[in-house]
Amino acid sequence: MISSQNVLGHELIGLDILVSGAANPNHRGISGRIIDETKNLLVIETARGIKRIPKMHSTLRVLLPSGELVEIDGSVMVLAPERRINLHHKKRIT
Repeated sequence: MISSQNVLGHELIGLDILVSGAANPNHRGISGRIIDETKNLLVIETARGIKRIPKMHSTLRVLLPSGELVEIDGSVMVLAPERRINLHHKKRIT
């Protein structure tokens, strides 16, 4: 089950998100649903269209399925999603 302790080891696509802080002031306050993720970007579907937000230099608030709101420093997510997830699971196993 996804929680604040293991969120980085889970798929983020489908979760609601708010960009609470960003180096680019135009990105602050963007909210919507994560529809894709690359090594460096989150792709968010918003009421105003698709937005691509760089992970680096962004602070993100993610709403987990449990209703818990988690704040994440985007720089810790700068890794291909499949590598980030695999690394997290390997750390838990060993």
